Amino acid sequence: MVGFISSSHFIDHDTGPSHPERPDRLRAIATAVRKAGLLDTPTPFPNFHMDFGSFPATEVKLLDLPAPAPADERWLRLVHPQRHIDRIRDLCDLGGGVLDDGDTPVSARSFEIAALAVGALLRACDAVIDGTVSRAFAAVRPPGHHAEADRPMGFCLLANVAIAARYLQRRHGMGKIAIVDFDVHHGNGTQAIFFADPGVLFISLHQSPESCWPGTGYASEIGSGNILNIPMVPGSRDNDYLSAFHGRVLPAIDAFKPEMLLISAGFDAHRDDPLAQIDLDEECFGAMTKLLAQAARVDAGGRMVSALEGGYNLRALGRSVVSHLVGMEET
Repeated sequence: MVGFISSSHFIDHDTGPSHPERPDRLRAIATAVRKAGLLDTPTPFPNFHMDFGSFPATEVKLLDLPAPAPADERWLRLVHPQRHIDRIRDLCDLGGGVLDDGDTPVSARSFEIAALAVGALLRACDAVIDGTVSRAFAAVRPPGHHAEADRPMGFCLLANVAIAARYLQRRHGMGKIAIVDFDVHHGNGTQAIFFADPGVLFISLHQSPESCWPGTGYASEIGSGNILNIPMVPGSRDNDYLSAFHGRVLPAIDAFKPEMLLISAGFDAHRDDPLAQIDLDEECFGAMTKLLAQAARVDAGGRMVSALEGGYNLRALGRSVVSHLVGMEET
């Protein structure tokens, strides 16, 4: 069974009325998964309305995991030095501001909500480890894969998935963790954190650095042999991504043989997304996810946890998340 974890409090990270990474992203996901019939629980956002169109029939039902709590700071410190944590919290205590060159705003509750996002992901990991579910998705914000150990950036405050990897190693005694990131933007933060760590395999498919922020993720960036960057040219389509999965992603996972597979699930490679130029349909996210679930079953005991990263067209985001969740179940 696939677990789903989120919180209505994620909308309390206020980025302003015109920011792409806005609270309506979580409202759209919560609404879409219920309209698709994946969850029977009431929506926490009854006043949010959007036409997602019809969804394919499915028998998939998600287990709504208990509401998360903010992660204890000791888990944040597995990745981030105390000065990084204090910098974010201090600015939030002042009422908010901007943490980098202008695209990572925070409000009064943003540090608390970022810790809640990490807490949701860690709870999802616990649920997979203890057998409550075999796979899980954490619908969280703010995202995390651009946050470096000592630098918030790119809408990201804390390195959610990187912290989860370290948590699995420290709390649950796991050795090798594989992370697959299919957000359209390169996960520079995750890469930097694990660049010289052979215990973590990081695979990223993203629009080519020459044409897409943050300008990192060249194929030549290989770390200690544990980094696999697969730049995709603008206009790449479903078949291009699926070919990369079959030819490069799946063989790398199989050779590494992780104990857990983590996914940085960004949906901004959708053709309708405003922040890049990749041309995927929502069905491709389900197809990629199904391949990853099959890889996890073969190489990681079926254990897989996914966390939301990007995706900024609300309709495309909702539909893509539904496709992702169905792909997690249908192996």
